[in-house]
Amino acid sequence: MSREAIPAGQLSLRIDLPSGRIGPGKINLLEAIEREGSISAAGRALGMSYKRAWDLVDALNKQLGTPVVAASPGGARGGGATLTEAGRGLVADYRAIERAARRAAVPGLAALMRRVRG
Repeated sequence: MSREAIPAGQLSLRIDLPSGRIGPGKINLLEAIEREGSISAAGRALGMSYKRAWDLVDALNKQLGTPVVAASPGGARGGGATLTEAGRGLVADYRAIERAARRAAVPGLAALMRRVRG
């Protein structure tokens, strides 16, 4: 279900795990890395520094206990990055949970918005 399908307001999903939080910022970064082909380009696309992007990737690596991004160093041809199987799986799992939460929240959000407007 798209965000536009929710009558008003938006649902944002953050998952608190024993190893740390996973939320829309980290997932958006992983999707940008896959789309842009590098951590630095993904950071620029999202308006964050390379250091911030790398720190988020590093935090995810530690949370999962396995790399979420496979990066190749720069040089004459430039570096690059792509998601590992673990990274792609994390994005897929998060987006599936997010879709289910949005579907479940539609009636409650509609009721809440009626109260807020009234």
